[in-house]
Amino acid sequence: MDQTAPPVAPAPAPVRPKLPLGGFIQRFADRFGWKLSPVNQRRLARFKAHKLGYRSFLIFMGLFLVTLFAEFIANDRPLIASYKGEILFPVLVDYPEEKFGGFLAVTDYKTPDIQKEIQDNGWMIWPPIRYSYDTINKDYPGRVGTGDICLGYPAPPPWASSMTLCDAPEDQVARYKAFGNMNWLGLDNQGRDVLARVIYGFRVSVLFGILLTVISSVIGVFAGAVQGYFGGKTDLIFQRILEIWNSIPELFVLLIISSMFIPGFWTLLGILLIFSWTSLVGVVRAEFLRGRNLEYVRAARALGLSDWQIMYKHLLPNAMVATLTFLPFKLSGGIAALTALDFLGLGMPPGSASLGELLLQGKKHLEAPWLGISGFVAVSIILSLAIFMGEAVRDALDPRKTFKQAK
Repeated sequence: MDQTAPPVAPAPAPVRPKLPLGGFIQRFADRFGWKLSPVNQRRLARFKAHKLGYRSFLIFMGLFLVTLFAEFIANDRPLIASYKGEILFPVLVDYPEEKFGGFLAVTDYKTPDIQKEIQDNGWMIWPPIRYSYDTINKDYPGRVGTGDICLGYPAPPPWASSMTLCDAPEDQVARYKAFGNMNWLGLDNQGRDVLARVIYGFRVSVLFGILLTVISSVIGVFAGAVQGYFGGKTDLIFQRILEIWNSIPELFVLLIISSMFIPGFWTLLGILLIFSWTSLVGVVRAEFLRGRNLEYVRAARALGLSDWQIMYKHLLPNAMVATLTFLPFKLSGGIAALTALDFLGLGMPPGSASLGELLLQGKKHLEAPWLGISGFVAVSIILSLAIFMGEAVRDALDPRKTFKQAK
């Protein structure tokens, strides 16, 4: 009797264990269907293993997301109001004062008459801090100094001063002492809430640094890729242009432009962008010079891929590993540059929310240490978090540590 051997089931394909990434980064990637390669998974795991850098990243993102919605945290307008049965959103819409019985084009909700009118005919929900970055606290009665002189601005935080308040109407003192009206970090030299200016200044600084980093990196990577891949005369011409460009004194250009135009957010971004894109050219150029003659690039060229396809699909991913290491440090450099320009008076227009302007006030008013301390602490937190994130990114992209972890 002929017996046949039973069919042998094929061996199951080896299942690659999933690294224990966890966290919102992995959930965010899974949400949008992004699949990380094993190498990138090891890099992400290495980034999370750097406790200080990863926690700094979480704190930085948390502070940035909070300040991104600063209007809902610190504002001199109610979030929601009900007036005569109508639901209003003053934080989003500019209602004329005639709607509440006044005559101004824009309603000042801090005015006692407007507050009484709305409260008599409805209700209001205020943000935790009832001041914007440019709101002047008109209810501050002043504090009695030496010689029974009533001192004005700048004003210390209520919890940090033992001086008595000057004589003022009871309703004014009651409004000043209200919980939402309390100036937790004091008032600056124009009577504006320091905490509100720190929140808005944090957002402006981080947005400026991120935009400067992203745009300058895109330009620098593109210029370095072209210069390194094509080489020859292209590389020679680009190198001479970079030498001339880097010899231009950046500060003098800022002085000239600030004397001709009123500096603003986009003006400063454009000026700094002119000079900051050159910092990544050398790194990307070296990577493309090294990789353009490797075997896999020659094979791709033999298969008929165009130069731009080879640059984008094969050489750029390798160059980005070295480039990403510099991005957190470029972010901190952009934030520090804006702060320095504001401190020198060459930055944002007067009245804008700026940490550098707050430091300048602290320098001018040494009798008000809360101004300089608030600005210094805010800038120190931003730069420290960016530096710690940069160290974590550097360790995560280090090939020796990444592949050592995989063994």
